[in-house]
Amino acid sequence: MNDVTADVDQDKLGVLKLKKRATLYILAVTVMTLTIALYSITYNSSGVTVGEVYGTLVNQLFPDTFDIPDKTQYIVMRVYAPRVFMAILVGMILSMCGCITQTILKNPLATPYTLGVSSSASFGAGLAIIAGISAFAGSLGLILNAFLFSMIPAAIILIIASRKNMMTTTMILIGISLSYMFSAANTLMQYFGNADAVKTAMFWSVGDLNGAMLSQVPYVLITVIITIIAAFILMKDIDIMRMGDDTASSLGVNVRMVRTGSIVLACFSTAVAVSFVGAIGFICLLGPQISRMIVGGNMKYLFPASMVTGALLLTLADLAAKTVLAPVILPVGAITALVGSPVLIYLLVKNRNMVVS
Repeated sequence: MNDVTADVDQDKLGVLKLKKRATLYILAVTVMTLTIALYSITYNSSGVTVGEVYGTLVNQLFPDTFDIPDKTQYIVMRVYAPRVFMAILVGMILSMCGCITQTILKNPLATPYTLGVSSSASFGAGLAIIAGISAFAGSLGLILNAFLFSMIPAAIILIIASRKNMMTTTMILIGISLSYMFSAANTLMQYFGNADAVKTAMFWSVGDLNGAMLSQVPYVLITVIITIIAAFILMKDIDIMRMGDDTASSLGVNVRMVRTGSIVLACFSTAVAVSFVGAIGFICLLGPQISRMIVGGNMKYLFPASMVTGALLLTLADLAAKTVLAPVILPVGAITALVGSPVLIYLLVKNRNMVVS
């Protein structure tokens, strides 16, 4: 009896330690992200100081609190801040989606990028531009087209995942194949558009934050909120599914519904992100992987940790894109690919069984 009590106490102690570590990690990463974001806004050629940036941001919530020239406030809120806001929000979305797909498919490489979702959404967005859909339907038309095309690889992955004894590596290989296919289709499509449309579509295939506008931020912010709420609704069932489909079914989880809902959620959120900044890769891979090493695989801690880690990673990548070859601003997608590719190779070599425990 004493041994059982001791084991229970030990388990409780372990849970408390994990909770404390996760809380400290999330708080630390959040502070780092906000600090880097503030510095990133001030890193500019217009001579805007940290104090002016801070004053401008406060004035948006409490007008006329600080005496900041209108021109300076315009530069901060219309030129520099939207880029950083989008980096934070899109980083959150991509990392949350990566966390969901990795866990639901029990594969550390199963992300919207490696499953072909990002490429297909990018193709959908590019098609909307070249076909003129975005001209009369606006941002919503762009998002809808990106989402519809993102569901093509998602449907294929769901069909494969429903088959028993299907190796998880097969899903990744099929996803990568689909990614190449949509990238090729995107390239071919650009031959049939006018110069301006092709230039814009090229932006979607690379992934960048140069085109970020303040008017786009509400769309992405709403998507972040929807993703968080939906993920917390599904979280308990997703955690149970980590023990296996058969075990989850025996515990009353509708495995097919949860898996389908999770994949559709990841596709929708990824499509929104891609619609505004293009296909930025590897954030959805790196964010959950780093977080899992710190807080473990429990979705209660992993999901929020992944969210803030993704925001930090893309904010850092954006800062690097602006500083590495300044005054030239590099595409942020190139920065994430340069960092993410070696990590992907490392994971392929290390995780031969490809299963998230």
